Amino acid sequence: MFRHVLPLAIPAVLGLLLTACGSEEPTASAARPVLVVQPVPAGALVDTFPGEVRARFEPELGFRIGGKMSKRLVEVGERVRKDQPLAELDPQDVRLQLEAMRAQVTAAEANLKLVRAERDRYKTLLARQLVSQSQYDNAENLYRAGEARLKQVRAEYNVASNQAGYAVLRAPQNGVIASRRGEVGQVLAAGQTVFVLAADGEREVLISLPEQSYERYRIGQQVEVELWSQPGRRYPGVIREMAPSADSQSRTFAARVSFVDTKVPAEPGQSARVHVQHDGEVPLSVPLSALSADNDQPYVWVVRGSESRLQRVSVVIGPYHEERAAILNGLHGDDWVVVGGVHLLREGLRVRPVDRDNRPVDLAGKE
Repeated sequence: MFRHVLPLAIPAVLGLLLTACGSEEPTASAARPVLVVQPVPAGALVDTFPGEVRARFEPELGFRIGGKMSKRLVEVGERVRKDQPLAELDPQDVRLQLEAMRAQVTAAEANLKLVRAERDRYKTLLARQLVSQSQYDNAENLYRAGEARLKQVRAEYNVASNQAGYAVLRAPQNGVIASRRGEVGQVLAAGQTVFVLAADGEREVLISLPEQSYERYRIGQQVEVELWSQPGRRYPGVIREMAPSADSQSRTFAARVSFVDTKVPAEPGQSARVHVQHDGEVPLSVPLSALSADNDQPYVWVVRGSESRLQRVSVVIGPYHEERAAILNGLHGDDWVVVGGVHLLREGLRVRPVDRDNRPVDLAGKE
């Protein structure tokens, strides 16, 4: 008989248990744990730009005359001295031009000797009244023309002589060859760049500023420079120059950062990083994981009230960084912002805030 009663008793017991469970408070009302942090002051935000150490002065070197390059005497990266030959043009054309001008000088000297003698003869004849005054004046004019012609061809000869010297490209000062843009056999125009010289002296760092944040930087702004060869050590610097127009391909603005200390051990071509603080213009920042958006309106979840309930707060976002985003408006320094699982939250939800060490955050003392 017990075996017949047991199947009937089990459903009744289960029903009583379900009824008892239904009379308790739903588990959904329990506070959900959420990870919260407070916004970081703007002083902790720093923009970092990769850069390359360059010389303060980088003249582009080219021949003053056109011609075919016959010799290249230096390589990229080679240190050169002032007046050291760097390259040579084929001298045949300038040599022929110099010879032609020398011949013209000889002809002009011979002509001047002839017209001088003719002038002196007419002068003697005029004194004896054997020729007219007009005949003498004509001889005098021929002499003056011959004299002027000699001055002209001598000047042209000097120019040709200088051009013969221009066939050799020399370094204007001590430095390092930064780049080469010409090769042996290439026909060059006058002034066409053959080498770029990194002159000895001051060193700078060339960086590229993004278009969307270009207005935040200014000439004279204080920065810090870190060389890859000296990690962890930062040198003070200032933004010395900013390009007025963006690069047509990268759409970034070139900027040059000079070292405050001119004796920094930096050489052209070294890699560097430039760190720029915002001088307090961005008041606060939060982790990127705290941000959400609805209809292009960004917002964050803030835990407020003695019951630790969520409030949706619209914010104005500034520049983004690798792990954080700047908040221009909407938050206070003592707010606690949810940074995990924000897509699962809703307005007014009761939560249990904890910090990154899983310790409870007491908000009651902040009301």
